[in-house]
Formats: sequence, structure tokens, C-alpha cells
Amino acid sequence: MYFNAPPLTHAFDLTVELDPIIEMGPGRAGQRRIIPIIGGTVTGERISGEVLNLGADWQTIFEGGLAELDTRYAMRTHDGAVIEIINFGLRHGPPEVMARVAAGEDVDPMEYYMRTHCRLETGDPRYAWVNKQLFIGIGGRRATRVEISLYELS
Repeated sequence: MYFNAPPLTHAFDLTVELDPIIEMGPGRAGQRRIIPIIGGTVTGERISGEVLNLGADWQTIFEGGLAELDTRYAMRTHDGAVIEIINFGLRHGPPEVMARVAAGEDVDPMEYYMRTHCRLETGDPRYAWVNKQLFIGIGGRRATRVEISLYELS
């Protein structure tokens, strides 16, 4: 059976500010690390506001350099709603490019792969529509922040 590809609609952009990486050491599957999320901005036509100073990205770095991204944090919209963000994804690229990213250089995100799938949840009736949608993200890692564009999967 074949279905047409579902349309993607730009939902909003996230700039997520980060504290320094906390290295956990080797885990069952790879090198483990925690990156605290300390704030940021949310900009878009349907949702705008701030990323709250809570949450983290719990990463596993596998042999060969693949990073598994597993984040949970929250935003507060410009009109006071709190929305939880659960974002799971992958980041990888050529070793020399990923070394530049790890060193904190400003690397063009088009030089590597960083994609996520995202769920949002809120109890605020003005934003209840987010509870019933999935979102796809494309982004990049900067020295002290992550930038992600999220698209609603219609």
C-alpha cells in the first residue's frame, strides 16, 4: 500500500540555551552525557514565547560518532500557557565536521544531519491542538545553544 507523503507546515523555531555538558561516562550503549537546558526563545506565527530554565538533553554517543538526542523541557507562550516538549532525534556527520561542532565552532548545520521527532503537551485549552499532532525538527548545534525549526506533520 502506498500513501502520499504528508504535508509539513512550519510551526515555530526554537533557540535553546545550554549549560556546559555534564559527562556521565560510558553506559550500556555508548558514552552518556547530560546537557542542561537553561532558557531560550520560541518564535512562530502560532506559538511564540520562551524556553524555560528546566530540562535537559540526555545523550548517548555511539561508537562511530552517532549522537542519540533525548530531550525533555518546557516553554511558556507569550500569553502564559506552559507546553512540555519531548524531542528525540539523531545527529551525525563526517568526523571532521563533528569535531568542529564538538569544539564549539559555528558550523553550518547543512554540513551534518540533525533531525528530531517531537511531541508537545499542554493542559491549556488555547493550545490543545498540540496534544494531537506530531512534529518533525531540523536543527543545528552551536557552542552554547541548539537551533531547531519544528514542522507540524499534517
